[in-house]
Amino acid sequence: MDRIIVTVSGILLIAAIYRFFFGKRETATEAGNALTVIVDGGYKPGIIRISKDKPARLTFLRRDPNPCLDEVVLPDYKIREYLPVGKPVTVILNPPHPVDAKIRCGMNMFHGKIITDE
Repeated sequence: MDRIIVTVSGILLIAAIYRFFFGKRETATEAGNALTVIVDGGYKPGIIRISKDKPARLTFLRRDPNPCLDEVVLPDYKIREYLPVGKPVTVILNPPHPVDAKIRCGMNMFHGKIITDE
């Protein structure tokens, strides 16, 4: 009986660990012409989908006073903008867009992603 309890407990623990690390997948949010990205412990939404041939307007609104989130960096677009707390900062991404572009903080600790529709 002890072996059954230990085996079942082990299987449940493995399933819980797998779900915690690999089960959460964020879906991409369609930006359309404009999208507001909330900067609060990361970027929300974390994955943004934009159109291939149209400019995209992203407005970053920082709510988190964490100094790591002082600036947003979009290296594929060569953009680096300071984000004051509580004030929106708008960034325009002009085509051509890379297929997958990164969003990150100035210290490279928080990340997001921009996906371009084909």
